[in-house]
Amino acid sequence: MTVEESYTWCEGVARSQAKNFYYSFLFLSKPQRRAMCAIYAYMRYCDDLSDDEAVPDRAGAIARWRLDLDQALGGHAGDHAVWPAFIDAVSRYRIPHQYFRDMIAGISSDLQPRRMQTFDELYDYCYHVASVVGLAIIHIFGFESEAALPLAEKCGIAFQLTNILRDVREDAGKDRIYIPAEDFARFGVSPETFEPRERFRELMSFEAKRAREYYRESAPLVALIDARSRTSMRALIGIYSRLLDRIVASNYDVLARRVRVPTWEKLWVLMRSVAA
Repeated sequence: MTVEESYTWCEGVARSQAKNFYYSFLFLSKPQRRAMCAIYAYMRYCDDLSDDEAVPDRAGAIARWRLDLDQALGGHAGDHAVWPAFIDAVSRYRIPHQYFRDMIAGISSDLQPRRMQTFDELYDYCYHVASVVGLAIIHIFGFESEAALPLAEKCGIAFQLTNILRDVREDAGKDRIYIPAEDFARFGVSPETFEPRERFRELMSFEAKRAREYYRESAPLVALIDARSRTSMRALIGIYSRLLDRIVASNYDVLARRVRVPTWEKLWVLMRSVAA
């Protein structure tokens, strides 16, 4: 597969699956947008490997993917459609290779039932599956100050905490409880039944405030990336923070339904991002 064909494939993956990310890509230059799609397609495939129960040997599949990654980073594209575009994007924007290895380490940890005990443990998980994404993509956005790196890390933590609050029911169905056991104990909530329900909402409120604090702490990131990329960064943060707003506004009704940001609201966020 040629690099051009690979980029076309990656763009198709991003359009169909990057429900919150893709809208923010639209403000980037064509080379940046294509690179973002290539990185997203890589991350999406990693995530699917850990979640697809139809794969008989997920551990083996992830191990083979790790080997394919090492070969790709060495300049030798494997058979998967993502690799030619991925190699080009990583090289063009000088993205550190360790971020992609960290992502595989993070998704590998999801192969077994998860019971986070402390927030420090949860933070480490969020870093490996989300912060590394933020750290990778700010190389595509462009930045000069090293101060952008810890802010991108915190932004990734905010995004992943938002995902965890949205996906409590789905994750529990996969025997994954990401909210720390220390927090369940603090609020007197059962991690098996999420009862009593009123205390569960108090627990969720506590976790939402924690996510809000990471959004607040990472806010200076926008000013540190290249001016031409700031609209895209504002849109990405805006859409994710609106998802957290929706979770809060639902009174944390995440056990009965999946909270979403509707398309019209994403478009509203995009317009605000342009005007900011």
